[in-house]
Amino acid sequence: MVDEKKVNQVVEARNGFELPLLLFAGFRSIIDALHRDLAGHGHPETRPAYGFALQAVGPDGAAISEIGRRLGVSKQAAGKTVDKLETLGYVERAPDPGDGRRTLIRLTPHGVDLLTRSAEGFDRLRAEWARTLGEDRLNALERDLRTMAPGGAFRLDAAGWFTG
Repeated sequence: MVDEKKVNQVVEARNGFELPLLLFAGFRSIIDALHRDLAGHGHPETRPAYGFALQAVGPDGAAISEIGRRLGVSKQAAGKTVDKLETLGYVERAPDPGDGRRTLIRLTPHGVDLLTRSAEGFDRLRAEWARTLGEDRLNALERDLRTMAPGGAFRLDAAGWFTG
């Protein structure tokens, strides 16, 4: 005979680890849809980590060591990512006008296009969620997530956090 009380305890316990899985599944569905869209608009080789790295480069450019700090990864790891982004045409190396000994990593027009299309894609995907869930429910979800996010700030080192 099945002990209903024990079954209910297991189901209730599952809810604890189910929350981060559901949050991640929602995140993953958005990112996967965005990357399908980006692939159709001239960016088939882009990966989720590239967006974090391009944000770390920023509009004014940054040195590799600065990019590494912003991402929470070593200078070597940042350099490897920058090399890949350069090969794909998303960034370029340029002398730092303020310090001739430093090299800046700057966004290329292709990199700016990727970030622009990403922003537009995120807006479209949010609109899809609003149509499915309703604007009020989505607004409430976003408010609740802001409440639960420590400090309410997004950190660029999320890519490094995922990969250790």
